Amino acid sequence: MDTSITLTVDGERHGLTVDTRTTLLDALRERLGNTSPKKGCDHGQCGSCTVLVDGRRQLTCLALAVSYDGAELTTAAGLAPDGPHPMQQAFLRHDAYQCGYCTPGQVCSAVGMLDEAARGQPSHVTEDLAAPTSVEDLTDAEIRERMSGNLCRCGAYVGILDAVREVAGA
Repeated sequence: MDTSITLTVDGERHGLTVDTRTTLLDALRERLGNTSPKKGCDHGQCGSCTVLVDGRRQLTCLALAVSYDGAELTTAAGLAPDGPHPMQQAFLRHDAYQCGYCTPGQVCSAVGMLDEAARGQPSHVTEDLAAPTSVEDLTDAEIRERMSGNLCRCGAYVGILDAVREVAGA
């Protein structure tokens, strides 16, 4: 069954008709031609399809597009319309990519993760749940835990950690 939805992707509003079984990832890539989010595992285990949905990070391969009717999506390509986002610049400076396949999902996840930390959302390894979390005070263990849903097959984790730490101000 087809239905009409509206998505705002990287600041541009799109109306489209999709099968109700279409994933958000397939709607972005196949219907809108936005290849920034990558199709990796298609099982929600690698994070290469991560985008920001209404400011929060979301795996798009597990999400049905119809569930996000009216949502505002930001892909790595749309993080900063006038040039590279600070996180993208830090990824370049710290060689936080190798083949580049996971990079858009890593960047979106890192931006979303820092926002979550700034809002005081704890992670599994947050030591003091009563104390407010400051992104500047994130430990390496905290950053690793918060980024653990994004895999890099090339092993650029040291550079990714350094890039996130730089943007966090640590």
